[in-house]
Amino acid sequence: MEQKIYNHKKIEQKWQKIWSEKKVFEAQVDRSKPKKYILEMLPYPSGRIHMGHLRNYTIGDVIARIQKSLGFNVLHQLGWDAFGLPAENAAMQNKVAPKQWTMENIASMKNQLLPMGFSYDWNREIATCSPDYYKHEQKFFIDFYNQGFAYQKEGIVNWDPIDQTVLANEQVIDGRGWRSGAVVKRKKLKQWFLKITDFAEDLLSGLEQLKGWPEKVRLMQTNWINKSEGAEVDFKTDTGSKIRIFTTRPETLFGATFIGVAFDHPLIENMDETPELSLFLEECKKISAPEDALEKAEKLGLDTGIKAIHPFDAAIKLPIFITNFVLSDYGTGAIFGCPAHDSRDHEFAVKYNLPIRQVVKPLEDIEVDIMQAPFVDDGTMLNSDFLNDLSIAEAKKVIIKSLENNKIGVGKTTYRLKDWGISRQRYWGCPIPIIYCNNCGTLPVPEKDLPVVLPEDVQFDKPGNPLDHHPTWKFVACPQCGKDALRETDTFDTFFESSWYFLRYCSPNSSSPFEKDEIDYWGPVDQYIGGIEHAVMHLLYARFFTRALKKLGYLNIDEPFTNLLTQGMINHETYKDQNNNWLYPEEVLKTQAGTIERANGAPVTVGRIEKMSKSKKNVVEPDRILDKYGADTIRLFVLSDSPPEKDLEWTEAGVEGCNKYLQRVAKLVFDTLDENKNGKDDEGVLSLIHKTIQSVSTDFENFHFNKAIARLRELTNALYSSDISSTIKKEGVKILTRLLNPIAPHLTEELWSTLGCGTMLAPYPWPAPDLSLIKEDTVTIAIQTNGKLRSTIEVPKDTTQKEVERLSLELQNIRNFLNDKNIKKVIYIPNKIINIVYI
Repeated sequence: MEQKIYNHKKIEQKWQKIWSEKKVFEAQVDRSKPKKYILEMLPYPSGRIHMGHLRNYTIGDVIARIQKSLGFNVLHQLGWDAFGLPAENAAMQNKVAPKQWTMENIASMKNQLLPMGFSYDWNREIATCSPDYYKHEQKFFIDFYNQGFAYQKEGIVNWDPIDQTVLANEQVIDGRGWRSGAVVKRKKLKQWFLKITDFAEDLLSGLEQLKGWPEKVRLMQTNWINKSEGAEVDFKTDTGSKIRIFTTRPETLFGATFIGVAFDHPLIENMDETPELSLFLEECKKISAPEDALEKAEKLGLDTGIKAIHPFDAAIKLPIFITNFVLSDYGTGAIFGCPAHDSRDHEFAVKYNLPIRQVVKPLEDIEVDIMQAPFVDDGTMLNSDFLNDLSIAEAKKVIIKSLENNKIGVGKTTYRLKDWGISRQRYWGCPIPIIYCNNCGTLPVPEKDLPVVLPEDVQFDKPGNPLDHHPTWKFVACPQCGKDALRETDTFDTFFESSWYFLRYCSPNSSSPFEKDEIDYWGPVDQYIGGIEHAVMHLLYARFFTRALKKLGYLNIDEPFTNLLTQGMINHETYKDQNNNWLYPEEVLKTQAGTIERANGAPVTVGRIEKMSKSKKNVVEPDRILDKYGADTIRLFVLSDSPPEKDLEWTEAGVEGCNKYLQRVAKLVFDTLDENKNGKDDEGVLSLIHKTIQSVSTDFENFHFNKAIARLRELTNALYSSDISSTIKKEGVKILTRLLNPIAPHLTEELWSTLGCGTMLAPYPWPAPDLSLIKEDTVTIAIQTNGKLRSTIEVPKDTTQKEVERLSLELQNIRNFLNDKNIKKVIYIPNKIINIVYI
């Protein structure tokens, strides 16, 4: 009977067709109902859906379905982040046009997704490579340009020698290109930038409002923006010129023993070119710009022979070095070195035998050897003239005031965040709508001529950007004087597209980028789901874009995403054959004697459990699993074993176990239809049914899907084993079916229909527990220290404070945390919280 009832292919196709015909998931503005906008990060159309995609989309789908059952008007959508270098690489390797490759991949991936039954409104689907999409961002750019948010300048950029394009600092990971993995170089180019730095303070302070974001992500953005309070100080030189430095430690000015400048500082332009200078400058260009690469590189310098005069003591002359660790786009491109109180400066001073002058002493009466290591802790000033005996904080205020009174410096706030370089030297991206005319200068493309569409007859037989090599595309008449002019051949960084796509979903067919009143209804996104790897790039750029568009009057919201869930990765064992070659999981067979190759029985080496990757072949093809077990089984498995923010290990045994559970649920429902008996344990099971409604609802609300599934299994077992009446059992299986619906929607729709309920489950209201039937025997107590959650314990209801305190202090992690701390008081809220306050 199980096989007859639970035919996943038949059931899943049937209900997907019904949902489509009845337009169950089509979203329309309905101001009489509250809304929920649920969104997963849009995928790049690589050609194949992987299990990471399916986990991400299943999480979003479960949330969307629950919100619909709770009575919300739900917008849940998917599209395609369709520009990028992989399409160009495919064009070169496979002799296929990037557009064709991309559109075929979109069709393929969509065909893989449809059988999963995700609740998307496919009428709102977008592809960012469509001119109907990117014409709007070309208009945004022109508005940014006219407003002063977009500008062009020549500067040092990160150059990826493999991808032959510029990278933003955020796209350089450990000194290498984020896609190619190539060592990034420094190169001077004219580029287009967006003034994200104008929004730095707002972006930083706005993080405080994002309580629904993981603390780790907010911290990553805080550190990337990196606000620094300091001062700019003017030094005269012995050549009669002046050099301005920036420092976050102006109070240590009397400890300065050298000046460091960036390799492209204007000071160098007036120096005589020598072989030594040329060689050193070339070496500096080999180190990528991001600070992580600079910190790891050996600190090198070249003495210019020029001396800087200390602004408060003309007798102190400081040598000026060209260095490989000072950045031209941070501060002023020049710093003073205080080796006694900075690790980087200390390393440099030791290498070049420079003085090390202590100007801060410890708060405690202890000796420090600043020749061996810098002193970087809090302290009081010494050897610092009018700053002596002041605290560091006091000294900073005093010296900034003195610099300003003497007109030799100013207090200054700066940020690590740099303006966003959006120029990319490649074809498959949105053309930057700019025209260069020898007579009229730099001009935006007239709005009536948008979109600037990519030519399709391009060649990839030469290095660099094919738009540069195209025989006609870049040649155009000046829109102002009519004379010959040139188009900009750079295209936008693809993060430009993903910085506003969530707005387009709200009005995908509008002739405008979106309808403002529809954004007022749907926006912002209530729940965003995606990988933490996008914490600094995509999420930061989208926050900036939203603010910039608001300033231009396009919309009224400040933040794009109210809540954020960062899902973990899917991992799998790795396998190698006797020749050390990687094997796919389907090529491997596990036996009692060991793991062997399925084809020839040869022994297999089982390696580490790692993130699924094509290079190590530890990937599982969704199509095979879908065909064998069905969509509901995949959905159940990817939510079962781990919280969504944690990594999940894929095992065939786990998938098979999920499939057996669904078969068991189907059998339970159909067996219940044939029963007609009185029971002995009605009260206990009825209480469990309503307690399950309450706990599963809470678990879903907190995204504890694995806990919810465990409770549903518990209820299933109880309904199977208990001697209960047919009436209670039928109520139980109805509740089980409704609670399981967001996770396994196809099977539960079929079971609900078979139970004769007469309506679809997708829009059916979420069940509410009867609290009078719930027997609460135990409660979960949150254990806090100084108001921060550290652990939980489960205790009998109404347990005394003394007993809860005793049990809490016996927990090892609480004992470890309170080690050597004095407990001041204990605050207890019965049945809820115990807070241990210490000093």
